[in-house]
Amino acid sequence: MHTQDELKAWVGQAALQYVVSGELVGVGTGSTVNKFIAALASIKSRIRGAVSSSEASSKLLRAYGIAVFECNEVGQLPVYVDGADEIDARGYMIKGGGAALTREKIVAAQSDRFVCIADQSKRVATLGRFPLPVEVIPMASQRLVRQFAALGGQARIRQDGKGPWMTDNGQHILDVSGLQIADPLAFESMVNQWPGVVTVGVFAHQKANVCLLGSSAGVETVLYDGSVPPPDAPVKT
Repeated sequence: MHTQDELKAWVGQAALQYVVSGELVGVGTGSTVNKFIAALASIKSRIRGAVSSSEASSKLLRAYGIAVFECNEVGQLPVYVDGADEIDARGYMIKGGGAALTREKIVAAQSDRFVCIADQSKRVATLGRFPLPVEVIPMASQRLVRQFAALGGQARIRQDGKGPWMTDNGQHILDVSGLQIADPLAFESMVNQWPGVVTVGVFAHQKANVCLLGSSAGVETVLYDGSVPPPDAPVKT
């Protein structure tokens, strides 16, 4: 049996096939992405640098000697590589376990292709098993707790041991359990319009084009909406 850490390393390495030589790469946040950053360091001479979705990823990229650019300094990116807390059969995801969901959506929206890297435990039939992260403006948090309760969800303010967790944007995170999100596109659109919500952690409008899933059998490439894999990639559509 392979450890989850080994599966993360496999998909991180596999994602290198989507990196475009001479270009910038969008980089997400989290433990699986950390494995991708380590792999990216092995080809850093072939890329211009990276656009990062969090202060933590930026720090790690710089530690590996990879230049980090701000979104506003660059144009469209060829590819964005990030993990997921859950992903369904259509490429819709729940993200934000690392509290970087807003910046992740920004970099994903600025990229031509979203490559999700994950182990097989993240694949679900319906989104909602993982508590849904929502970045919120603090003064709206209790009203939003009540709005989620009206949908059958139990929302709690994420804590860091000293008080409410602060995102890189200086906001709070609500983690909402008890939801079954059958229509991710409609749900994302609805919650994003609630006053006080900065970003909801459903990634349906910025869904994955490709998912590299690690399992004991190796890395499986799952494509969504006619995306084209690199040559020789094992493919499931």
